[in-house]
Amino acid sequence: MTYFLITFVVMLCVIAIMAIGVMFGRKAIKGSCGGGMNKAECVCIEKCDKRKKFEAECELNGHSKA
Repeated sequence: MTYFLITFVVMLCVIAIMAIGVMFGRKAIKGSCGGGMNKAECVCIEKCDKRKKFEAECELNGHSKA
């Protein structure tokens, strides 16, 4: 039971720290497409406007996409 309580408290601290980071950083926590090499695994069918703008700027500047 001691291990459970220690683990529970540690996880609560981690969640609290992440919440504080989101509040001060003003960036939402984002998911990924699973980290797979196959882009077909991604749930997103259409890219959002922000991503389209970023990719267009990268093409203009000659940088590779992130």
